[in-house]
Amino acid sequence: MDQFDVISVGDVVTDAFIRLINENAHTYENEHGKWLAMQYGTKIPFEAAYIIEGVGNAANAAVAIARLGLKSSFVTNVGGDQYGRDIITALHKNKVDTQFVRINPDKKSNYHYVLWYKEERTILIKHEDYNYRWPHLTLAETPKWLYFSSISEHAIAYHDLVSDWLDEHSEVNLAFQPGTFQMEAGVDRLKRIYQRTKVLILNREEAALVSGGSREDLHDLFNRLHALGPKIVVITDGPSGAYASDGQNRFKMPLYPDIAPPYERTGAGDAFASTFVAALVKGNTIEGALQWAPINSMSVVQKIGAQAGLLSEQEIDAYLRKAPEWYKPERMA
Repeated sequence: MDQFDVISVGDVVTDAFIRLINENAHTYENEHGKWLAMQYGTKIPFEAAYIIEGVGNAANAAVAIARLGLKSSFVTNVGGDQYGRDIITALHKNKVDTQFVRINPDKKSNYHYVLWYKEERTILIKHEDYNYRWPHLTLAETPKWLYFSSISEHAIAYHDLVSDWLDEHSEVNLAFQPGTFQMEAGVDRLKRIYQRTKVLILNREEAALVSGGSREDLHDLFNRLHALGPKIVVITDGPSGAYASDGQNRFKMPLYPDIAPPYERTGAGDAFASTFVAALVKGNTIEGALQWAPINSMSVVQKIGAQAGLLSEQEIDAYLRKAPEWYKPERMA
């Protein structure tokens, strides 16, 4: 059997998208953030519902990596229900190896509800409490890269198992795209993971939260995040594009121009992060990876859900060939 290029690690879910009718909801802002509001204590019509199996940060990465032509596998948990069987089927269809998907007969599979209002979404989440175990990987199954992302708050001790395995396999590169609970656990608790990370990907707000630095000072954020151990740090910044640093060189990358207004934004960050890593796996430089990643993000937001818009390498190349002259990384001042 050929060696896996990347094994993704994290939770997998089914997303039930509920598209709200614009006139039946609205948003407002206060000192606590932006809020979605609907009338309370009544029946509210919705436009449509869509069920999408086999998603979540790590699952989206596994699919993106497979679609880019790499040999992709996935370590995750599902319940012993029909939702779990449907998740495995969806992963198979997307050419993701599922031999390390652990079925928990007495548990439910993760099932989330996505309130889709205009082009944004609010996700109602609940992660099941699985008995997380690290699989035994043979020499032939040991990947070139591990891609670790969002996992349940119940699985903090699982990070120690992953770290132990990584200590035994120094040749394996680690990409870390921490989820909400992993960031809440703090850098001290996940110190071994951060120290072992080859590529760390965060958005700007997350970079400030994890590092304790100032959101306004990118160089300070990079310095603090590198000090945790990661060799390459990527910070995404919404409409402002993205930034990347290898400790010596720092680059700013603009967004690829939208081919149409965004339709639905779920998975844009996952598409960017996993495409950046896949480009490195394929031998690209940081500058090359920065050119690939925004294209997949741009494509994903044109479709419903996190995976329908994911592109092949040939499709990314086609967009690169027609990219405007300014679409290139520039060194940061």
